[in-house]
Amino acid sequence: MLSENIKTIRKSKGLSQEELAVKLNVVRQTISKWEQGRSVPDSDLLISISEVLETPVSTLLGENIAESKPDELKVISEKLEVINLQLAQRRIMRRKIVHWLLILLCAVIVIIFAVLIIAANSPYLGWDYNDPETAVLGTFFHGLEWLFVRLAPIILIGAGIGVFLTRKK
Repeated sequence: MLSENIKTIRKSKGLSQEELAVKLNVVRQTISKWEQGRSVPDSDLLISISEVLETPVSTLLGENIAESKPDELKVISEKLEVINLQLAQRRIMRRKIVHWLLILLCAVIVIIFAVLIIAANSPYLGWDYNDPETAVLGTFFHGLEWLFVRLAPIILIGAGIGVFLTRKK
């Protein structure tokens, strides 16, 4: 009982064996022996221990003292803090990835528009549409170009807004 109580109270006061030994003017190994139950302090030292630990001698000699719960709460709160930091880092990384993907999308749209403007007349317009395969392919290209010209400005505006909203604050 005494050995466990000394150890429990010392830890609850936030003292190491070395710190307690210095306050009691003994060596650290003496504290270790007391806490392991291999030796027992004499009456004078028992009074000094009770004064240093601010605990009555009767408590030291009494029943086992349960370890305090605040230590468990402290450990849990530290773990939660680490988890929160990890989640925040993931959120920041995702925001950066989305930001750069939106910038890339804007660049691709601008490049495709530039190519379409430079080409002025789409190359498929000069094809011979008497051949059915060429006609189908030309119609397909014309449909893609028509769809791109209609949707790209809307996508570009949306991506621009997304780039603005995901920028670093």
